[in-house]
Amino acid sequence: MHQFKGKQYPCCTSLTMGVIGGKWKTVILFYLIGGKLRYNELRKKMGTVTERTLSLQLQQLQEDGVIQREVFYSKPPLKVEYSLTEFGKTLIPILEAIAQWGDYALENHSAEENAQ
Repeated sequence: MHQFKGKQYPCCTSLTMGVIGGKWKTVILFYLIGGKLRYNELRKKMGTVTERTLSLQLQQLQEDGVIQREVFYSKPPLKVEYSLTEFGKTLIPILEAIAQWGDYALENHSAEENAQ
């Protein structure tokens, strides 16, 4: 058993999927590779994600130390930006590999599905 942030995982793969798994976490992380984004910028890029889901996923990623939330109080309206932490940046090769596989699947196997 492996323990990370107070949670138990049976193997290293399950730990990784516990941190980045789910429908939206990898998408959030992929968009943050390009730099800091505000909540509404993320929401626009992600299209069909609900506000509640996005907020929960951001909170979980923050709790796991993968992203950071920076609040600017200097002038209204309140400004909040999200970015990858140094720990989160270690996921970039994994996220890029996931994106490349998606491109590969679209280019090489989506036609097979349409032919069936």
